[in-house]
Amino acid sequence: MLINVANVLAGLIGVGIIVIGARALWVPQAAAGFGIPGTRTEDPNFQAWLSVKAVRDIASGLFIFVLLAGAAPHLLGWFMLVATGIPLGDALIVLRSKGPKAIAYGVHGATAAVMLLISLLLLVG
Repeated sequence: MLINVANVLAGLIGVGIIVIGARALWVPQAAAGFGIPGTRTEDPNFQAWLSVKAVRDIASGLFIFVLLAGAAPHLLGWFMLVATGIPLGDALIVLRSKGPKAIAYGVHGATAAVMLLISLLLLVG
């Protein structure tokens, strides 16, 4: 039962990160919500770097679906555990940039906490 719940939650994380990546490709202005003050979304150089991040976000989300399709909850658990470092790193970047603490903790930190919970459910379930 816990594995099923964890699989659904992992799938939602996968969809979410794919959507975030797709939005960054098609609506670069959405990057202003990441939490880094002074984000210049109109700058073509920034948009190029944002595209790099977007492709990696989409691929990360797809990895989750590959692991879900392979029916490997334990392996998905390890992947989710390692991937928890991404939103933790994002939170630290926002804080280091003197961005809003609400975004650092409420968006990135909360995402990391949910991913950690999902990974634990998959690993012990």
